[in-house]
Amino acid sequence: MALFSQTSQQVFQALLWKCHVFWPVSRCQQLFAVSFSIPNREKVSYLSFMTSSSTALPVDPKGSDAFPTKKRSEIDYEEERWDEETKEISEGKLHFSSSVGAPKKQLMSQILSRRKFTDIQPPEKPLQAEEWNRLREGFRSPEIFEEVMFNNMVRCNSPIDVAKSLLTHVAKSNGDIAYGLLVKYLALCVHQGQTSEICDVYDIMKIRFKILESGAYNLIIRGLSNSDQWRMALTLLEEVKKIMIPSRTNYESCIKAACRHQEMNLAFELYHEMLAKDLVPTLDVLQAFFDFSRGMKGAELQNQLFGILLYLRENQIYPHKTFMRSIKLWFESIPGKNWRGHLTNIKDSGQCPVCNHQLEDSDLTEEEYNNLRERIIRDVIHGTDPFRKTTPQEFEAFQTFVENRLPFDVVIDGLNVSHIKTRKMQCENLFDAINCLAKENVRLLVLGRKHMLINSSNWKREIMKEMQNKADFFFAENISEDDAFLLYATLRSGKHCKFVTRDFLRDHKACLSDSLTRHLFRKWQRGHQMVFSPSVEGKHINFLPAFRYDCVVQTTGDTWHIPYKDIFEEKYSYRVPRKWLCIRQKR
Repeated sequence: MALFSQTSQQVFQALLWKCHVFWPVSRCQQLFAVSFSIPNREKVSYLSFMTSSSTALPVDPKGSDAFPTKKRSEIDYEEERWDEETKEISEGKLHFSSSVGAPKKQLMSQILSRRKFTDIQPPEKPLQAEEWNRLREGFRSPEIFEEVMFNNMVRCNSPIDVAKSLLTHVAKSNGDIAYGLLVKYLALCVHQGQTSEICDVYDIMKIRFKILESGAYNLIIRGLSNSDQWRMALTLLEEVKKIMIPSRTNYESCIKAACRHQEMNLAFELYHEMLAKDLVPTLDVLQAFFDFSRGMKGAELQNQLFGILLYLRENQIYPHKTFMRSIKLWFESIPGKNWRGHLTNIKDSGQCPVCNHQLEDSDLTEEEYNNLRERIIRDVIHGTDPFRKTTPQEFEAFQTFVENRLPFDVVIDGLNVSHIKTRKMQCENLFDAINCLAKENVRLLVLGRKHMLINSSNWKREIMKEMQNKADFFFAENISEDDAFLLYATLRSGKHCKFVTRDFLRDHKACLSDSLTRHLFRKWQRGHQMVFSPSVEGKHINFLPAFRYDCVVQTTGDTWHIPYKDIFEEKYSYRVPRKWLCIRQKR
């Protein structure tokens, strides 16, 4: 039996047109029954619909606004996770209805049970009620049969009519369809581009619920954005804004739809709105602007795209090779501008071998350095409560230790470096790093922890003693946070001093109160953070020298220099790329 027959669909649409959201219970029952072809005796009491989602709320017939307030951090967390959640739907990791009120042990047991059934093959054609009943009865855990089956339908990309037959069976048997099953069906429709089904399910859900959770909105907007009904996604985005902060996925789906239809002004309007809400765009959506602007005229459009390149500069974001090629092709497609791009490696001196332009120096001026040092000591080391994982007495002892031994040439985060190779003892990793740096006759400060002084399988006393003959060591308490120690010792040692850690130090940049200081901090970091480079045979640790030139997007007006990485990296990295795209305008 089809879930939506042509006749019932016409009735359904007519009912939607006539009625507003807060229908009386009887009308909601009527609509739901028509939509799912449920006989009158099996009509559902829509108020009994249960869900564990705190944002998917049944419509209150009295029209009261019962919406739980969420912290921004909670919303951000949910938004960032949804790209993974569509995959998790098929793995049975998302559970919207069966976990209501379940104790932790019971919930974990349910999750583990669902994961056992990821190899179940859904039927290839729609089944009748008695056939679904036989399958359910033969299933080891019949209470989760429908959910497991839908998980595997999503995983296997089953035909829509198979999923419909299971939904129809559930609706007839239970008089209700769990929220989680509707979301899984929705995910399947989105994956297959079933626009009419997406619209139908959304119409049902918005009647049954006053507010959906963010994952459902993400799916619906994504599905509509990829269809000829893409403007409906814009309307839904406006609805979402009234009840929550739209997710990055919401915005990016609409931006890509606008780009595909060459409505670049709309796309950039959404992009700037997204930035204003502190949502960080993915490289994928930034690349879309360049892909769909290719060959288009207009000074305003060019300035907007230049603005994206400056956004990459400001945030030290490096495009991957595919994104870089999109940038190159866009420049070369601008009518009448005669841009040409070349891939190159910048010389150690900072000169581009293609256009002979000298890139910006990585060094700060004396004034910039002094200002940065004062601000970091004030805002980061003292202003963000450095004693959260240390004590005032310990930090004061460290300051005295440093002042009596200044200046250092290299400051090393010992615990961080000790984990660089997992197959070696931690003390051996640190020993290799110290030996490599000591060859240059530099003064080294190693920040360690007191547990390193206890003879153990990872920290051999004789090796520790040998290291202490080659470098100064400060051993902090095992629970101490050493980033503040690292920054303080490096900055107090002077402009020449470098530091060694694999951390990106993002938290410390965020503590700085203005964009100029944050820019100086990143520039200083790029010129002073030494990068690990394993030897050819992989037995030793080497360090690449810090660049003399600044490794960020740069422009002179008629040239652009864009550093890029060969592969996509989801997370920020302390490693800066060695490959560049040089684009110049020939006159």
